Amino acid sequence: MDISTVNALTYEEFMEIFGNIVEKCPLIPAAIWSQRPFKGVSEIETRIFDFIDCLPESGREGILRCHPDLSLPAVSLTRDSVDEQRAAGLGSDERAMLLELCARYRQRFGFPFVICARAHTVDSIRRELRDRLNRERAQELEQGVEEVKKICSLRLRQILQTNSEHGTCVNKL
Repeated sequence: MDISTVNALTYEEFMEIFGNIVEKCPLIPAAIWSQRPFKGVSEIETRIFDFIDCLPESGREGILRCHPDLSLPAVSLTRDSVDEQRAAGLGSDERAMLLELCARYRQRFGFPFVICARAHTVDSIRRELRDRLNRERAQELEQGVEEVKKICSLRLRQILQTNSEHGTCVNKL
């Protein structure tokens, strides 16, 4: 699929493909669909990130609350989250180990611990979680949103393999 094909997608087609680009937040791809035509994948990403950055604090917190705790059983996760956590090596034993830390994090900050699992290992996730438990709430809100952007970027690139030289989409779907 090239960028002209992405730009020609109907709203319904666009939502079917990009609807979970930000975990359980279909409002974001719905909002950027109307900003077509896109020049490339990087512009789609920029539009998503701009939308997130323009949200009030409560909206950014809401995006974080849409993400699952790392310790949740796979049946309560989206397919994307299951794949991402599995890639990080998070199995049932590791989830049990993280359960207490995730509960403490949620209690302290009011939203779940969000990390781009595909960019980490079980050990680095555990270290990050322990370190981030000691931060201030505003700092964690900012870090959580940055992690959402990393997840979004990886999901976008998984959906549409990009030619980094030209920023165009190549056949993936």
